[in-house]
Amino acid sequence: MTIKLKTRLGAALFALAMATSPALASSDQQQVSANATQASFEQDRADILAMAGDYKVRFDMAETTSWREDYEPIKAKISGGHESVRVIKDTGTEIVLQHLLVAEHEGESFIIKHWRQDWIYEPEKVLVYADAGTWVNKDVSLSERQGSWSQTVWQVDDSPRYGGLGKWQTVNGLRNWTSDWTARPLARRDAVRDPVYDHYQAINRHQPMPGGWIHWQDNVKMKRVDGKAVPYVQESVLNTYTKFDGYDVGAADDYWAKTKGYWQQVRAEWDAAIAAHGGVTVEEEAQTGTVISGRLLTMGTEITEGKLTQAAAIKEARSIIRDATGKQSAQGAAQTAPASTDY
Repeated sequence: MTIKLKTRLGAALFALAMATSPALASSDQQQVSANATQASFEQDRADILAMAGDYKVRFDMAETTSWREDYEPIKAKISGGHESVRVIKDTGTEIVLQHLLVAEHEGESFIIKHWRQDWIYEPEKVLVYADAGTWVNKDVSLSERQGSWSQTVWQVDDSPRYGGLGKWQTVNGLRNWTSDWTARPLARRDAVRDPVYDHYQAINRHQPMPGGWIHWQDNVKMKRVDGKAVPYVQESVLNTYTKFDGYDVGAADDYWAKTKGYWQQVRAEWDAAIAAHGGVTVEEEAQTGTVISGRLLTMGTEITEGKLTQAAAIKEARSIIRDATGKQSAQGAAQTAPASTDY
C-alpha cells in the first residue's frame, strides 16, 4: 500500500511538473522577447537621436547605369555645406529632426531652413508620394508595422516629399535603417534641368558612422509613359554628415529660436490639410518645390529681421496653405526659394 501510494504520488508530481514547466518556459520566453524588443527599440531611438548635431555635409551624386540605349548619364556632382540638425519633438515613439543649412554671403551668415525628417515607431499609416503634386496616406498592416519605423521627409516649406517604412538592424556589426521602395518627386537639382524622367523610385538607408552618419540613396529615375513607369537611369547618392562646429552654429540656433513658433503653426496647417483629405495635393514647380514655398520661407526670414510679426506671418501662412491645398491654386504667392534640395 505504501509503495503504491508513493508511486502514485510520484506520478502525480511528475505530471504536475510536466504540466507547469512549459507554461513557465513560455512565460520566460515572453519576458526575454519583451526585453529584447525594448532593448532594440531603445537602440533604434539612440541611432535616430544621434543624427542631431552640427555637421560638415558632403552631397555626392552620380548617375551610374543607363537603362535605355537612348539615354546618356549626366556627369557626377559633388556639393556640400554646413548643417545643424535639431530635435524639435520627441514623444518616445515619435522623433522629429529639423535640418538648418548655414551659409555665408559677403562675410555674413544666413540660414536656409532645410529638410525635416519625422520618425514614427510602428505607424498605422505612412504618407507617400503618389503622383505629381500628390501625396496619400497609405495603410500599414499589423505585420508590416511590428518593430518598424516610418521616416517621412518634408520639404523646406514643410510640405511633404516622401515617406518610407523600414527596420533598424545590425548587419556585419553595423547598424542601419533601410526603407522599402519609396516613390519621390524630383529634387530641385534635377527638376531645374527639365529632364526626361519625372520621379524616382528609391531605397534610402540611414547609418551611423564614427564621427557622424550617412544617408545613402539608391535611386531609379523614372518617367510615366501611358500610365506606366519606365526606368531611365540608376543614380547613387551618398550624403555624408561629419561632426563639425567650425561655422556659425549660433546663427542656426538664433534663427530657430525666433521662428520655431511660426514653423510649428505651418506644420500644423499642413497636418490639418492632410488629415482632412487623407493626403494632400499642391501645385509644384522646378525652382521652388511647391509654388508657395518661396513666400513661406521668406516670412521666416522676415520674422528674424523684425520686418514681420510672428502672428501676421502665421495668419498669412495659414491662408496660403489653405488656398494651395484647396480648389484654388496659390500661384500668386510663388517666389524663388533660395533652398538646396540635395537631400
